Amino acid sequence: MNIEFDVYKQKLNEVRPALDDLAASLNVEGLRNELERLHAMQEAPGFWDNPEKSQKIVMKTKQTENKIENYENMLSQWDDLMTICEMAAEEDDDSMLPELKDGFQQLSADMETCRLSTLLTGNYDRNNALVSFQAGAGGTEAQDWCQMLYRMYTRWAEAHGFTYKIMDYQEGEEAGLKSADIVIEGENAYGFLKGENGVHRLVRVSPFDANARRQTSFSAVEVIPEIEDDSEDFEIKAEDYEMQVFRSSGAGGQHINKTSSAVRLIHKSGIVVSCQTERSQFQNKETCLRMLRSKLVEIREREHLEKISDIKGVQKKIEWGSQIRNYVFMPYTLVKDTRTGCETSNVNAVMDGALDPFINAYLTCNATGNWVTK
Repeated sequence: MNIEFDVYKQKLNEVRPALDDLAASLNVEGLRNELERLHAMQEAPGFWDNPEKSQKIVMKTKQTENKIENYENMLSQWDDLMTICEMAAEEDDDSMLPELKDGFQQLSADMETCRLSTLLTGNYDRNNALVSFQAGAGGTEAQDWCQMLYRMYTRWAEAHGFTYKIMDYQEGEEAGLKSADIVIEGENAYGFLKGENGVHRLVRVSPFDANARRQTSFSAVEVIPEIEDDSEDFEIKAEDYEMQVFRSSGAGGQHINKTSSAVRLIHKSGIVVSCQTERSQFQNKETCLRMLRSKLVEIREREHLEKISDIKGVQKKIEWGSQIRNYVFMPYTLVKDTRTGCETSNVNAVMDGALDPFINAYLTCNATGNWVTK
């Protein structure tokens, strides 16, 4: 009998309490009761009379079903792996070991993902994420870095089953991009990405420098939740912002209307939002107003303000000393978060969207308060 089966049986017995703890953290019984209530609502007469309300209930039903299904799948995985251990002991069959190893690794990864989701307890953690990219000073070099960050986050979104929609994309003059706004859609998109908000610093040999000198570049990433605020005390008045229209350009290809249908709104607080991806000027304006509302509501709640009019525009400089993460390509390779201490030398993987270690470290530090002292 291969002793490794006994080792894995012990490991499975050790993780079982953590699996039970997840059921409590997720409130699985509460989710089942909620699912019954949601199903009853959908079966009630006149459910589809209000399409907007009914669609939200359908979405919440699917999200609740997914949470229950994910937990039940982990229980099933645990049972299957324990069965493999017992069968291997009875039959003295080493051929089951690779399946056992792969299965335990998958179960551990699924449990970690589930554990992290239980840390997403903020008011807007379940919402879509509005992600903005802004190149810092430095011209083409900074704009190229900004586009690299854009690619990194869209790759991350695709790898995790999220979808994203381009709202605005302002190309750089020679390369890269000056700024861009996207919406990453999916449950917990904001919760997972909220820690990515801040300045990102790159150190590399510039491909735009004929003398191959080392350059430092900065770009800012802003992450806020997409918020639907229907409260009566919230109102964006026409006199609170300036509206500009311009010709659409940049990413989007044939789906971008080349007439002057793109819209930019400049709020009196200094917040600027743009949209150029809808077909008409009216649609772009409505999208801008939703983006502006989300930004204003997020700032109001974060700064504990009573009124939107209390918001004062504060622009953090995109420069040295304000970065949340350093990306070093030269003279060595290292990506290191200044807040959590999480680091990796595999910069290529990170730039291809492998951000989970940094996201997981941020969520864990946020929950425990164990931040790295800068």
